[in-house]
Amino acid sequence: MARTDRGPERHVRGRAGEARAVWWLRLQGFRILARNWRHPLGEIDILARRGRLIVAVEVKWRDSVDRAAEAVLPAQRHRIARAAAVFLGQQADAATLSLRFDAMLLAPGRWPRHIRDAWRV
Repeated sequence: MARTDRGPERHVRGRAGEARAVWWLRLQGFRILARNWRHPLGEIDILARRGRLIVAVEVKWRDSVDRAAEAVLPAQRHRIARAAAVFLGQQADAATLSLRFDAMLLAPGRWPRHIRDAWRV
């Protein structure tokens, strides 16, 4: 199936996956600051905060959790990190905050797999 043929289905599945990820993060005590935050340097699926910790979360939905893990590519991690640095700098208390990069891996019929500190820059 061509990529363009999957567009609407992927968008709906992506939004549903992000909603599940938000639910999971809230259960873990996070406050959601932004969803699909965009900047010319990159986009972040979810930005969440718990205490002094800001978490930039990349959400991936695939037919298996392992395939979802493989879908977070190095170039994408780099774009997310650059955008997250901008977001962090916009916070009034930026000097007191820590930034972490997480991945939320989703697959049909599975609980979300939250990979904390999925990568570092």
